[in-house]
This record gives sequence, structure tokens and C-alpha cells, in this order.
Amino acid sequence: MILSQMKQITDTVFMVRPTQFRLNEQTAVNNYYQDTDADERIKNSTANEKAQAEFDAFATALKDAGINVIIFNDDDEHDTPDSIFPNNWISTHENGDVALYPMFAVNRRLERRPEVLDQLEKDGFYIENIIDYTGAEDQDVFLEGTGSLLLDRVNRKAYCCLSPRAHEELFIEFCEDFEFTPVVFTAYQSVDGERLPIYHTNVMMALGENYAVICLDSIDDKSERKNVLKHLKDDGKEVITITEAQVNAFAGNMMQVHNASGDRILVMSDQAYQSLTSDQIKKLKAYNQILHPSIEMIETLGGGSVRCMMAEVFLPRT
Repeated sequence: MILSQMKQITDTVFMVRPTQFRLNEQTAVNNYYQDTDADERIKNSTANEKAQAEFDAFATALKDAGINVIIFNDDDEHDTPDSIFPNNWISTHENGDVALYPMFAVNRRLERRPEVLDQLEKDGFYIENIIDYTGAEDQDVFLEGTGSLLLDRVNRKAYCCLSPRAHEELFIEFCEDFEFTPVVFTAYQSVDGERLPIYHTNVMMALGENYAVICLDSIDDKSERKNVLKHLKDDGKEVITITEAQVNAFAGNMMQVHNASGDRILVMSDQAYQSLTSDQIKKLKAYNQILHPSIEMIETLGGGSVRCMMAEVFLPRT
């Protein structure tokens, strides 16, 4: 069922407070934003304590801005160093659907917790169907939620840069199930002089209601780049380009939300904000306020940023 009045952004997110954050060696094999050298200098306990402090300050900043934040606490039962990034295993939708996604790293699969769905229902959200793609892990096929999928919910388009964590056939299956038009491409980053696939789409691209932030230079294939740009412009998005150096500072990993008063807020990390030019900031501030918490430890060891930490809640209320 497709609702007639779809929303691109939400006022509610859920987040997972970590208990054992550290550099995840299983994800570092193809997440080149993780600083493996830093891990040798930082004890796990120090990293976790620092990540918890950054998490708490970030969640408080969101709440102070009027965003509804639902916080789940991770536990010590499983080895889940990346539990702080819940958007990779779940997405929620306005018709009551919830999608569960197959994860590349074996220890990340332990992050999928049914009690999260139970709590969302207790908080007054309605879940109609659960669409479970996790069986694809048996075939080593992966699609890591709204890390791999960038959803234009209003125009019913899904953008996906292919990588070891984003399988094209499963992406097409998702688009058929949820009635999105697929926009497929490959985005690259330079690693020791070699062009390697960027592991998640939401690292190099973000979608707001009226604009798109994107690193076009990372799409090496000119026809793919032209196609992505055409879709964005056809849908009336102002295209705000960022550089590969800014992608390395997580400037692509941002998300627009709104508060109860209807104020639009763009959330990015302080590292991302500091990497932007005054012209880029001016363009973004024309659409929304900017909230930019510092999450240095999380970015350094986790290789992800604020967007990865927020799982949007679009479910209808009972």
C-alpha cells in the first residue's frame, strides 16, 4: 500500500547506546573510513567510554532541538561493536512495513533485536508487516538498510551505489517490493592510489526534501553520473556537490529531520561541518538549521557518522 501523502523526513528517530564500542575488524576489510592505526593507540574501554559520552551529547542535542529520540541500550550478551549504527539493519515505512536487512559482517547480524520492534509498538507505533531479507546472508548477499539505500520517499526512487554490502539483484527486489524506481551506480574512493567502491551510499550522498548533497566526482562512470544527476534534477532537487576530501570528513553522511514545530534541521557531525565551504553552508542554511555535534571517536573507529546513528521512524501511530 502506498500512501498518497508521503513524507521525506521525520521527527522521530531511534538510536542504540553502545556498551562495547570499538573498531570492528570484520567491517574494516571494506570500510576504508575506519582508522585501523588509531585502534592500536586506543584501548577498547577508553573507546567505549568516549563513544558513550559522544552518543549522550548527540542524543541530548537532538532532544533539545525538538526531535523525538527513542533510545535503546545495547547489552553485553553479544559482541556488537557497531550497534551504535542501527540504520543498517532496519527501515520503517509509513504504511506500517518494517524491512530487516542482511549484513556483511557476521557480528553485525547480532544487532537485529526483536525487542526494538516490541518497544516501538509499546510506544504507540503500528507495525503491519515485517519484510525480512536476512535469509540472503546464507548466499553471501547483502543490502545494509538505509546505509546502502538512499530513499526518496516522496518521488518513490531509491539510490544505491553497488559494493560488497549492496547487491544489485537484492536491491531490485527491494524496489519491487516497496514500489521504488531503482537508480543504480557505483561510487569510488581512492585508497593507496587505487579506486575502490565506497561501502555505503549514505557516505557520499544525502537527500533532503528540496535538495541533494552528493559527491559526483566519486561516480567515475560518466553515464552513471549523468543518470543520477538527471533523476535529482527531474525531481526538483537543488544539487549541492561536495568533494572527495569532504566525503572523507563524513560531509555526505548527514540527514534532514524536523521537530514538532515544523522546523527543518540538518544533522551532520562537527568534522563534516568544518569541512564545508561558506558557500555550501549558505546553500544548506537556506533550507534548514544545521546541528553539528562532535563525534570524533565514533567516526575514527566506527567509520560512520551521525546519519548512521539515527534510524528514522516513519511508522503510523496507533
